[in-house]
Amino acid sequence: MNYQRQQQPGCGGCLLIVLLLVFVSGGAPALISFLGTLIYTGLAGVLVFIALFWGFSFWVQKKVATYEQSQTESHSRFVWLLVHILMHTAKIDGRITKEEIQTIHRFFQYNLHYNQTKMLWVKEIIKEATNSSPSLDALLEEFKTTFAYEPRLILLELVYQILYTKRDVPENELAIARRIAAFLEISAYDQRTIEAKYKYGRAYTSSPQSPDMSARHYATLGLQPGASKEEIKKAYRKLSMKYHPDKVRHLGEEFQKIAEEKMKEINAAHDYLEKL
Repeated sequence: MNYQRQQQPGCGGCLLIVLLLVFVSGGAPALISFLGTLIYTGLAGVLVFIALFWGFSFWVQKKVATYEQSQTESHSRFVWLLVHILMHTAKIDGRITKEEIQTIHRFFQYNLHYNQTKMLWVKEIIKEATNSSPSLDALLEEFKTTFAYEPRLILLELVYQILYTKRDVPENELAIARRIAAFLEISAYDQRTIEAKYKYGRAYTSSPQSPDMSARHYATLGLQPGASKEEIKKAYRKLSMKYHPDKVRHLGEEFQKIAEEKMKEINAAHDYLEKL
């Protein structure tokens, strides 16, 4: 199943709304009589509930469709594929729990700073992904044929970012992340650099000269502790080109900010290691 934009919702429940409005405004006597019977049997309450539920669903779908149509095709496709891939990662054990869905919600809300409208959109994609059947390989193939190398790096960065929101990351989920990297033809160097950054991020301490701090900065540049000044400069130049924010501008502001944050980490690591 390929990505498709949300369509503006139809008006399948409009007739019910009209009937209720006619009743409230004192319309045709026959209609009033009929609805009066429904009230006594309790069915009117059911109709009102259905109308309210339909009205809310219509409002959500309209908000989602309007927002999505205001975005670029690249941005919408990137988010759609990202959510589906994250859902596959969560379903590695054959099921997905409410806690895992909440983790994805929090990721978009707090890490990517999504507002209410954007969160409604993400929740619709999650609902779709829960009931969809495309394989992880099919999703990754679409991603690989659609996006260049730099957006693939951002995707892998986000996959690791959400994995490491957990206290203990299961090995089978790390294996999925490595499989994603291999399928997207991300170099082993880049994959190890991203994974090591989050691994050492857990061991981060506030002491500016601590071994953990040094190891974290080496990991950010994809280097082993004790790398030479020349190796540090070479790694810095290489990563600066890959993560330049302009290369992912077409994906949307939130993903450009991810690249900007990555560049800050790269710059901080370079500056720290140059002073050792």
